[in-house]
Amino acid sequence: MTRRTSLAAALATPILATPVAIPVARAATPSERPLFNAKHWRLDNGLTVVLAENRRAPVVAHYVFYGAGSGEDPAGLSGIAHFMEHMMFKGSSNVPTGAFSRAVAREGGQDNAFTSRDTTAYFQHVESSRLALMMRMEADRMAGPLFNPAEFEAERGVVIEERRQVVESQPRSRFRENFDAAMWGAQHWRGRPIIGWMDEIRAITRADMLEFFASRYAPSNAVLVVAGDCEEARLRDLVGETYARVPAREFIGRARNAIPAAPGEARIERRDPATREANFTRAIAAPSATWGAKQHANPLEVLGHILGGGTGSRLHRALVEAGLAVSAGAGYDGETAGASIFSISATLRQPTPREALEAAVDREIQRLLTDGVTEAEVARSRRQLTAGALLSLDGIGAAPRILGGVLTLGLPIEDAEHWPERLRAVTAEQVNAAARAVLPGQLATTGWLLPA
Repeated sequence: MTRRTSLAAALATPILATPVAIPVARAATPSERPLFNAKHWRLDNGLTVVLAENRRAPVVAHYVFYGAGSGEDPAGLSGIAHFMEHMMFKGSSNVPTGAFSRAVAREGGQDNAFTSRDTTAYFQHVESSRLALMMRMEADRMAGPLFNPAEFEAERGVVIEERRQVVESQPRSRFRENFDAAMWGAQHWRGRPIIGWMDEIRAITRADMLEFFASRYAPSNAVLVVAGDCEEARLRDLVGETYARVPAREFIGRARNAIPAAPGEARIERRDPATREANFTRAIAAPSATWGAKQHANPLEVLGHILGGGTGSRLHRALVEAGLAVSAGAGYDGETAGASIFSISATLRQPTPREALEAAVDREIQRLLTDGVTEAEVARSRRQLTAGALLSLDGIGAAPRILGGVLTLGLPIEDAEHWPERLRAVTAEQVNAAARAVLPGQLATTGWLLPA
């Protein structure tokens, strides 16, 4: 989940009990104003509440984020965070199984949930007068889901079928699982698949799930974000009637600092009958906004765009325009709890030898490390990154996903409100320093997915 490149979705830092105004020393230009001008406060039970008011249409987005994703799955129980996301829809103290989604649909709204490595989130998009109903049902689910024993095995079957469809039937998904496990280890939080290993999904018990809920789903490990047509006074009243009544609970915080000194496998190759083109991947362990040399996070994002961000990038010129590859790219997401990765990918153009493509990638990286990037490249990337991402903010779910994702990582709300200014402040010197710190890293794996 990142505020910039993919709005996909986690411990909130202590926040004052009243809304915090962001001070400015001078009149702000449009680009320097807070993106959402969100108000936020904290309840006595520890729940962080965020309001991003937007009165353009009489609709609201209601999201609850928990700071527990697949990265918190216990060893041997990969997939439990995702499995529990499914079971959270199987009834709670006062809402029978299935009634939640039926009520949302009856009111003309939409509801769903998602699990990432860092967070699990539950959300509804509804007409603003239905917000009170959404909050009553979601707070009831926060207080005590049933994990209905009668439906536990049937839902496990749903999860297993989902794994078969989205992973086991997709060559690239199967390869990515193998690649991550080869680099990090099959039981490392970055090496486990979000959906879980098949044998471990089968091993999860209801008792395991109850323990995971008790240790992770506390109000103080959660963030409520409401965006859209809702005034602060109304939201405070509704929160007082619903979420404020959920008892406080202790929770287990994240523990993600340890990373391997070297990859389990520095190279991995897989052949697949369903694969038509040879695909190259390289991943290098990198710092993030929450871990390691944090000052490199924003420069690495700019570096990823310079190296592999579209048709004007260095890899596109060196590989695609040179006739070695059909496509090429690079990527980095600094918004994660713990170590991140800087990745490079390409699809080979036949009849190019694989060795020729790898050599071209290595030459381009070495040229970057030796000569550095230019201020003109950095300026272009800053402009394209900020403009493209700002366009994505128009949807009703954008503000909650960005704000909730930032806060559940333990980052300050200013990281969501003011990221364009920080990205625009990145210099060529900072990008070059980040490249030289990360690209030669020892924790790296190169992989090929090949036709059979």
